[in-house]
Amino acid sequence: MSLSVSVSPGEESATTASRARRKVFVRLLPWLLTLYVVAYIDRVNVSYATLQMSADLGFTPAVYGLGAGIFFLGYFLLEVPGAVIAQRWSVRRWICRIMVTWGAVGVAMGFMDTKTEFYWLRFLLGAAEAGVFPAVLVCFHK
Repeated sequence: MSLSVSVSPGEESATTASRARRKVFVRLLPWLLTLYVVAYIDRVNVSYATLQMSADLGFTPAVYGLGAGIFFLGYFLLEVPGAVIAQRWSVRRWICRIMVTWGAVGVAMGFMDTKTEFYWLRFLLGAAEAGVFPAVLVCFHK
């Protein structure tokens, strides 16, 4: 005697969609977790560098504090436009653009010499990183 369970077409597509969604999450989550860890380290790395860079560049604690604040100013100003762009444009392309810009500004941070360069690069780093969280939200919403 065999048991056969009939599944309606609607239930079958829901099951297939659920399996596909799970597969996407399993493949994306490790990369996104890595991205968020790197983003967190990038936000606080200036505080770790303070000890060594003070003597090399002659920056005061006030310069470092302003640089940290300028980072969040760029992040705050461009996070909402980043969400709009991610939703209207391709999320994959937007995250790719963020990674390339973020990397370029991060490399430029290694070549800075003055506090003005430090301020500009911290602002640009915040601006480059601003679209990450909204893009990920848009990616999971779609």
